[in-house]
Amino acid sequence: MVLLTKADTADDADSYRKRAGALQRNLGVVTLDARDPEAAMTLSAWCRAGQTVALVGSSGVGKTTLTNTLTGLAAATAPIREDDARGRHTTTSRSLHALAGGWLIDTPGMRSLSVADAGDGIDAVFQDVTELLGRCRFRDCTHRTEPGCAVLEAVAKGRLDPGRLKRWEKLRREERMHHQTPAETRQRVRRFDRVIRKSLAFKSDRDGGKP
Repeated sequence: MVLLTKADTADDADSYRKRAGALQRNLGVVTLDARDPEAAMTLSAWCRAGQTVALVGSSGVGKTTLTNTLTGLAAATAPIREDDARGRHTTTSRSLHALAGGWLIDTPGMRSLSVADAGDGIDAVFQDVTELLGRCRFRDCTHRTEPGCAVLEAVAKGRLDPGRLKRWEKLRREERMHHQTPAETRQRVRRFDRVIRKSLAFKSDRDGGKP
């Protein structure tokens, strides 16, 4: 689910909604003004009893403003920086707030998020990719250069966005790393170290042994 929270600032909010919807098959997209009291009604379909919803987004996208609207609070917000168009962290502590029919937990920002035990979720989100995997000529196809690869064929014919394929590959690599045994992790680190040493040796030879 994608929320476009600053629809009131866009001249053509519908074009942004269409672009967001194209990111994934059957992706829900809602445009709203995070300061509008009607936002609670707009989001009520996803905030039902028994549901757990996480609101995730970079600083400055309007999470705190939306929280203020949903809870009636007046937590501090900050404009985005003019030099890099990035937001500022405004939430510095954890707090619990009552909503109509539920509760909202507000937490400080996280520097990074990673996936773990999310294989089924990745496959579900990227169903347009995973449904092609069993159609390749080779069972161990890596979807890079092999002939008869159904995934590469879909990209070549415009049926699959290459950027979407890269995002799927990135998440699957991250998922595999979280399931590596200690021995597999050490082996991966050693391989990486060898690559670094070879690169440094090549650079030293190229530069005539200069550091």
